[in-house]
Amino acid sequence: TTSGAKTKDCFEKINRAVFSFNMGLDKVIFKPVAKGYSHLPGPIKTGIKNATNNVSYFVQIPNQFLQGKFKSGVKDTGRFLINTTVGIFGFFDPASKIGLSKNQNEDYGQTLGSWGVSHGCYVVLPVLGPTTLRDSVGKVGNVFLDPFYLSTVGNREMLLGNNLGDQTYWGETVLDKTNWRAENIKTLEDIEKNSVDLYSTIKSLYLQRRSYLTSDGIGSEDEWKDFK
Repeated sequence: TTSGAKTKDCFEKINRAVFSFNMGLDKVIFKPVAKGYSHLPGPIKTGIKNATNNVSYFVQIPNQFLQGKFKSGVKDTGRFLINTTVGIFGFFDPASKIGLSKNQNEDYGQTLGSWGVSHGCYVVLPVLGPTTLRDSVGKVGNVFLDPFYLSTVGNREMLLGNNLGDQTYWGETVLDKTNWRAENIKTLEDIEKNSVDLYSTIKSLYLQRRSYLTSDGIGSEDEWKDFK
């Protein structure tokens, strides 16, 4: 896309080194864990995905309103309330059964983009993977402006000074990432097998995906469509 083409790889040598480090971690840790996770019964995996999606509304809904998507924000607020209560903390998804289907994900990086902030340079972060300077700022907001983070890790006094909040937050985060990695084992294997330069392929996919999400699909193609 046009936006992706304008994004400079200002730190390419460092990015490639970090990318190689991340791929090594994936091979040794994340992929084996994801393969083990993929053997869990289907209903359990579906429930975990539903629950982690439900938690994501703490970031998604505020960003829908910040972008002026009031109809989507109200709809997803309804989804969150129904699935949190009737759906037992989001483990089940009764909202979809009454017509409240999930909207496209929104985050603070997309909000900055919708306000006209450009990507800046492309960056690869250790463990976290591909991003841009703009989306890196957004990632900070995704954590520190997240009510789920603030009510767990950020509110230890209410949790009697123990680390229950840390375990809750990071446990949910690990489950979310593990579920995503497990669902995309074959897709990532195919990309790795068919790429002459895997680093460049992943960079292109990421930038096009972010441009697609920020523009709500207007004038751009979703190159991430093979991922779940």
